Amino acid sequence: MGYYHRISNAFQSAPVLTLCKSSRYVMISDCHRGIGTWGDNFLKNQNLYFAALKYYYKNGFTYIELGDGDELWENRKMEQIIEIHENIFWLLSLFLREKRLYMIYGNHDMVKKNQTYVKNHGSSYYCTSTKCREELFKSSPFYEGIILKGLSCGGSPDSRLPTLYLTHGHQASLLNSTLWKLSRFLVRYIWAPLERFGVLDPTSAAKNNTAKNKTEKRLSYWAESNHRILMTGHTHRPMMGSADSPYFNTGSCVHPRCITCIEIIGENIFLVKWTLSTKSDYTLYVSREVLEQGSLSEFTDFV
Repeated sequence: MGYYHRISNAFQSAPVLTLCKSSRYVMISDCHRGIGTWGDNFLKNQNLYFAALKYYYKNGFTYIELGDGDELWENRKMEQIIEIHENIFWLLSLFLREKRLYMIYGNHDMVKKNQTYVKNHGSSYYCTSTKCREELFKSSPFYEGIILKGLSCGGSPDSRLPTLYLTHGHQASLLNSTLWKLSRFLVRYIWAPLERFGVLDPTSAAKNNTAKNKTEKRLSYWAESNHRILMTGHTHRPMMGSADSPYFNTGSCVHPRCITCIEIIGENIFLVKWTLSTKSDYTLYVSREVLEQGSLSEFTDFV
């Protein structure tokens, strides 16, 4: 099966969420939460991520994670990741309780497509504040794709809002989809150890520009040829789409000094950066900066 069909298949049984004028969605991908060691690329931005999540929770957003939330190629146990980043999963559990949390799996957390694995390793966590185990992903499935369908508040189709197709984007690569177990073996036993000496994984779309460009070209082609809005992560390169090329990318949470994401507020879409900034009195604060913005009304003729 080629990449084109792999991307299409991601939406065959995808859940459909309502996109209307009152919707507030935030899409974040590629957190790569680890176990707190030198290889945990999430550590440097964990405070930025926590601050951003608090903002989105307080302001009524629905959180959609577009894959690779947890680094389960380099690490074997999801329980260790949850334990190390307990404050993050506590906040995610608040979204979950209010039915404002949807999770997509990527290549680095492909094991989450097996609901039995999630129940065995992520159904609960130990909360240090309550000093007891709290429910987490006990009955919350992880999807390969999610569809945001433009509807009116009454549930009928809204011609002013398009339909968006969300997935991780690893389907564009054979090594990261069909042969993901081989790639996991190579990362776990070869590339991760070599990373200590500055050797980057040549097969990674996030670390190799040739692989990155090839992947983005394939994802863009799928979006353009199907006349659909496609939003992914995977390559770690943030991107705002256009009517000519309706391909969006959320970026990642492992940039050197920031995290990026995409917000949808009603008919508007924003590419946002969260970073550490300095006030005039030299004190530090977490800032939200809009990098690009557009209107979804530009895409109303997309299927």
